[in-house]
Amino acid sequence: MTEEKYTAETITWLHTWVPGKLFSLRCTRDPGFRFTAGQFARLGVKPRGSDEIVWRAYSMVSSPHDEHLEFFSIVVEGGLFTGALEHLRVGDTVYVEKTAYGFLTIERFAHDVPLERSLWMLASGTGLAPFLSMLTDLAVWEQFGPLVLVHSVRTREELAYADTLRALPEHPVFGEFLRENPARLRYLPVVTREHVPGALSHRITELLADGELERAAGLPLDPAQACVMLCGNPEMVRDLRKLVQERGFRAPRRGQPGNLAVENYW
Repeated sequence: MTEEKYTAETITWLHTWVPGKLFSLRCTRDPGFRFTAGQFARLGVKPRGSDEIVWRAYSMVSSPHDEHLEFFSIVVEGGLFTGALEHLRVGDTVYVEKTAYGFLTIERFAHDVPLERSLWMLASGTGLAPFLSMLTDLAVWEQFGPLVLVHSVRTREELAYADTLRALPEHPVFGEFLRENPARLRYLPVVTREHVPGALSHRITELLADGELERAAGLPLDPAQACVMLCGNPEMVRDLRKLVQERGFRAPRRGQPGNLAVENYW
């Protein structure tokens, strides 16, 4: 890739969620980089001893209005990219392609969606990232009624950003929506390998199939009343897409509005 297609950015913040497994980073943002909440960037690093940049796709955690970019990453054992990324420190350089990509955005849905329609965001692992960005986008709050965020992980310590989500009522902008109606956002953590009070304990596919997910949300997952977004482990996304399609959810097609959006950058 030629240099005019990317910018060099500086890491300004790092946070480890699970040592050797999960971490987040922030870097500077070029003023010309534009994206819509839910999109992803191609992020580049140089492995030690190499002058070649290795590229991977990462959804933005940060808001389209933030001056920085934030990313949420899993560490792949033996992975060339995440192995290099994990060992970077504040002040080190990462590279960001100038173009944002992806269609996991609310623009996928018709703009005349009734305000009472719910938006279901179903994520596993680092698939949470684009939904965190959406929750800091005023258009999401203005265009939908109840927002349901489901985050499935294996263990309690992998529930990254849980404190951020629970603190949203105190946010100077979006907190207003929740102070008026706390049920506007329904955060449903799912932990599959250990019991955690307040969390669901089976795979999202099982929770959806037996109705437990809807009971926990207090809302029907009905194509006439909801839009659905999926992001995460490819197997989970494939199985969930099949389940929601059986219920009547459809991705938008040319000239035909839909109510299902899926991220496929894995």
